[in-house]
Amino acid sequence: MKNGLNILPEAALDLVSVGALNHRVDSGILPFSKATEWRVHPSGGEYNVAANLANCFRLRTGIVSAMVDYPIGDLIAERVRAMGIQPFYKYFKHNGVNGPNMATIYSDRGYGARPPVVFYNRANEAAAQLKTGDFDWSAILSKGVRWLHSGGIFASLSETTGEVIIEAMQAAKSAGTVTSFDLNYRAKLWRIWGGEARAQTVIRRIVKNVDVLVGNEEDLQLGLGITGPKVVAKSRLDPTVFFEMIDHVLSEFPQVKVVATTLREVHSTNRHTWGAVAWINGQTYASPTCELDVYDRVGGGDGFAAGLFYGLLVGEQPQEAVNLGWAHGALLTTFPGDTTMATLEQVQAFAKGGSARIQR
Repeated sequence: MKNGLNILPEAALDLVSVGALNHRVDSGILPFSKATEWRVHPSGGEYNVAANLANCFRLRTGIVSAMVDYPIGDLIAERVRAMGIQPFYKYFKHNGVNGPNMATIYSDRGYGARPPVVFYNRANEAAAQLKTGDFDWSAILSKGVRWLHSGGIFASLSETTGEVIIEAMQAAKSAGTVTSFDLNYRAKLWRIWGGEARAQTVIRRIVKNVDVLVGNEEDLQLGLGITGPKVVAKSRLDPTVFFEMIDHVLSEFPQVKVVATTLREVHSTNRHTWGAVAWINGQTYASPTCELDVYDRVGGGDGFAAGLFYGLLVGEQPQEAVNLGWAHGALLTTFPGDTTMATLEQVQAFAKGGSARIQR
């Protein structure tokens, strides 16, 4: 257990994500107020991790979520199948007028000095209506699940979704499954029903059941209420503040074995310096850094998480696991959409210092 995690050696599924499925509409470099057409990307922070692990890293994954029986639901469900993910759905019947709905996330890509703009329509979202007792966790876990993942976006949707995560994680821990949580603090979502104080109450209860935590220093402060250190980071790529906060995290959540985050210095919308760091079982690790020419930045953090989890699941050394996460997150920003189009071989080559020379 060089990473401190007691991961099942074999199981029917390598990872199951618990979260909301939605669809992101992307108007490209045009703002939505000027756009007359856009592309659709099935998405969801938790889904993205399962999709990346199945499609790029060739692991067996599942998604526990809500699904609505109307054409948007059909579109998303088709993509779940195409990415190779086993679904566990609670179905909702659409009334033909106002829902329940699969949420819509609107996101242009910005350009140069103009940043991307993201806004939502999560009205009457089916996933927000999920509650404890909706899923038979013993059946889902019965054939073995090595890793269970969820995140702060799903937790923020309603007063019941955080309870679903806790129920899932407690069942997973009883089954010997490793658990992870991406803090993904979104103030506008929490603000609807309680704000920062309520977020911390919910997230702290979740994290008591978590082995692997993903989130930057801002997520740790806003989502968990962890006090920031007095040191000041020299740049966005300086991990000093993040590492200084680990002791505070462990003092309150001593069962956590891994804490990880990406580092990003944004020079313009399309030019970033990219890195990643992790604390794993008492040791700190930093990836290389690289200059990214960004096509679509949405999903880069989920790409990092997927690569890191893959490295840990297959028994790579901690440094290699961090590098795989860093490499996959970097490559993911070069594709349209929230999920991967990279191959495992491309990720491995980039993690080892591969270049952008043409491949013949």
